[in-house]
Amino acid sequence: MPERKSTGRAAPARADRPFRGIALILASTVFLGVSDVTAKYLSATLPSIEIAWIRFLVFAMVMVPAMLPGSPLFALRTGRPGLQVMRGVALLGSSLLFISSLRFLPIAEASATGFVAPLFVTALSILFLKESVGLRRWLATAVGLFGVLIILRPGSSAFHPAAFFPLVSALCWACMLIMTRMMSGREAAITTMTYSAIVGVGILSALVPLVWVAPSWHDILFGILIGIASTAGQWIVVLAFRYADASVLAPFSYTQLLWVSILGFLVFGEVPDVWTVTGALFIVASGLYTAHRERIRRSQLLSLGEPSPNA
Repeated sequence: MPERKSTGRAAPARADRPFRGIALILASTVFLGVSDVTAKYLSATLPSIEIAWIRFLVFAMVMVPAMLPGSPLFALRTGRPGLQVMRGVALLGSSLLFISSLRFLPIAEASATGFVAPLFVTALSILFLKESVGLRRWLATAVGLFGVLIILRPGSSAFHPAAFFPLVSALCWACMLIMTRMMSGREAAITTMTYSAIVGVGILSALVPLVWVAPSWHDILFGILIGIASTAGQWIVVLAFRYADASVLAPFSYTQLLWVSILGFLVFGEVPDVWTVTGALFIVASGLYTAHRERIRRSQLLSLGEPSPNA
C-alpha cells in the first residue's frame, strides 16, 4: 500500500541541541517581558479582556497569510486539531489570567508568582512526555522555586487574593508548553501559532463586547506593541522546544523576571528590593547549574556512543 501523504505542513524533526533551545528561550523572555510590562501599563485604562483581545487580534492579523487556502504559507492542515485547540485555550487562559493580575500586583511580584510554571513543567513532563528528570535537575528547579519564594515573602502584597491569578496562569502556561513539546517535530511552528491565534481571538471576540471601553489611539498603539512582542515571544518558544526537553528549558524562563524588574523600574519606578535581588540570584544559579548538568550529560552520551534521547 502506498504511504498516505501528511495532512499538514511538514515540520522539522526534533534535534538534541539543548544550548540552541536555551538560547531561544532566553530570547523569548525579552519579548514576553516587554509584552507583560506594556499590558500592566494599559491595565490602568482598559479591562483585562480588552487588552488580551487587542493582543490576540494583532497576533491573528500577523498570522492571516497562514489562514488563506490559496496562500503558500497556508498552515491550517494539521494531524492533531484537538491538541492544537487545547493548546490555544491554555495559552489564552495563561495570558488573560496574568493580565488580570497586573491591575492589582506589582509587575515583579506578579511575574515571580507566575514563575512556579517551570516546576509544573518539570512534573508534567514526566507524566505526559515520559522524560527522565534526574535528581540534580530536580534540585536545580527547587533552588529556582526557592528564589521565587524569597521574592514573594509571606505577608507581602504578592499574597493579595489576586496572586492566585498568576498562579493559575502559570499552570495554564505549563500545560501549553507541554502540548507544544508533544507536537514539536510533528506540527510546523506556523501551524501551532495559527491555531493559537484563531482560538484566542475567537473566544475573546465573544467576551469583549461585555466589557468594552473605547480605546484611545494611545491605547491602540500600545496594544499593537503587546501583540507584536507576544507573537514574537511565542514563536521563539515554539522553536525552542524543537531542540531540548521541557525540563531542560524550564529553569531558563526564570530570566524573564530580570527583564520585567528592569522594565518595571524604568516605566513604573518600582525598585527591586534586596529580597528580589537575592531571589533572582537563586533563580539564575539554578539555570546555570542546569546548563552545566546538561553539558555533562551530553558529553557522557557522546562518549558512550548512545543515541540522543530526543531522537
